[in-house]
Amino acid sequence: MSGEAQGGLGRRSALVGAMTSLSRVLGLLRDMVLAQLLGAQPAADAFYVAFKIPNFFRRMFAEGAFSQGFVPVLTAARQSDPPEAVQRLVAAVAGALGLLLLVLTALAMIFSGAVIGVFAPGLGADPRGALAAELLVLTAPYLFFISLTALAAGVQNVHGAFARPAITPIWLNICLLGAAWGLAPWLGRPALALAWGVLLAGIVQFLFQLPALARLGYLRWPRLELAHPGVRRIAVLMLPALFAASVSQINLLIDTILASLLQSGSVSWLYYGDRLMELPLGIFAIALGTVLLPRLSQHHSAGDRASFSHALDLGLRLAMLLTVPAAVALAVLAQPLMGTLFQYGAMTPADAQAAAAALQAYTLGLLGFTGVKVLAPAFFAQQDTKTPVRFATVAVGANIALNLLLIGPLAHVGLALATGLAALLQAGLLARALLRRGDWAPAPGLARFGFALLLATSVMALALVLALPEAGFWFAAPPLFRGAALAGLVVLGLAVYAGVLTLLGYGPRWLRALLAQ
Repeated sequence: MSGEAQGGLGRRSALVGAMTSLSRVLGLLRDMVLAQLLGAQPAADAFYVAFKIPNFFRRMFAEGAFSQGFVPVLTAARQSDPPEAVQRLVAAVAGALGLLLLVLTALAMIFSGAVIGVFAPGLGADPRGALAAELLVLTAPYLFFISLTALAAGVQNVHGAFARPAITPIWLNICLLGAAWGLAPWLGRPALALAWGVLLAGIVQFLFQLPALARLGYLRWPRLELAHPGVRRIAVLMLPALFAASVSQINLLIDTILASLLQSGSVSWLYYGDRLMELPLGIFAIALGTVLLPRLSQHHSAGDRASFSHALDLGLRLAMLLTVPAAVALAVLAQPLMGTLFQYGAMTPADAQAAAAALQAYTLGLLGFTGVKVLAPAFFAQQDTKTPVRFATVAVGANIALNLLLIGPLAHVGLALATGLAALLQAGLLARALLRRGDWAPAPGLARFGFALLLATSVMALALVLALPEAGFWFAAPPLFRGAALAGLVVLGLAVYAGVLTLLGYGPRWLRALLAQ
């Protein structure tokens, strides 16, 4: 049985989510170590900006626009062309992508100071700007290697292989932990050691894909065939998708630019808030989006609108089931999470409280970010990039307007709140368009499911609020006590949420049936 025939959408999403969760848990440990090592000091702002720039382009360009353009084209080619032609297409895409990445990486390294001035203008007026430019010279090549990694992941996903790409980010966490524990004490400059860790992580993640490409028959030298029809088609799809698929990253980048103009530490506070918000986003939403795109592309190529709608509806229900309680729990437990996970070493209680406020604001948009990840593939699977671009433009405009409105009274929290509201707006526009076009026809029972979900989440939130110790506990109690209390709250929340859902008819048997579809 081929990889494409094994398991339903739910089971594949669960597999990718499980693999991703391993990486995210290790990433949480990584961020705890980084918070202890750097806190929210000037060097932390410099490192997070230097790391965010290649990461921004990776998410926007490689994992966003490229995947949305590449996967549908490769899916169609596999269904109509001989294997040799498909392999040549991948080699031609690798050649064109590699050339573009080399140019971008070289420009970022040569003009690192100017790049920092564009992406974080507030850092240029003090030593943080010079340090960030120095670090960017080391972190910029990460874009080259991680984008080729995204190409390899796209090939594997089209073949129904999701586990290796999903587990790949674990190497970034391993390399950064190694740099923090092994290289930083030797260099005496923690931020510089971490930049070397980022560079090593890019190389390792790319090499990790090569055995899988070899097994699938795609381990060939890249070909520079810019006139190849497949390359040109992907390029046409990528240009609008570059913007549409990555508007959340654009909005987060705008947050960083404006935060660099605020007091020192603002960039770091937003980073820590964003990292915890992305924990459920990475495990649930990105897993669903990754599995949905090739599935929807196959249904569209086959002209099966009913299966297309069913897959999209199933993805949205799974997203709601997991993301709604996660968003509420993160908002309620923001201070316990920051105080327990990050408030050590250079991270002060004031820093943890400021980061917790940013997390609470970001969680408002977690549903929006998740909705975009699940809904946008429905357009890209049909090679329709114009519609998402219109909505992305509206979302970016709304984010900028809200940033300017809220930054005065709320500082960095206003930036996080604006980004969350813009994400909700973008997801709402995508959902409305799919309903109007008939691409998504909700299956019966959606209203009842939504009511049960909201009731279970509300009871969970009430239980957590009643069980919370006073706020000062999370910043003053010994670490062991904080950890035990947080673990107890997490278990309580999960038990209450699952228990209420089971009483309402959405228990383990229902979940198994859903995952099997």
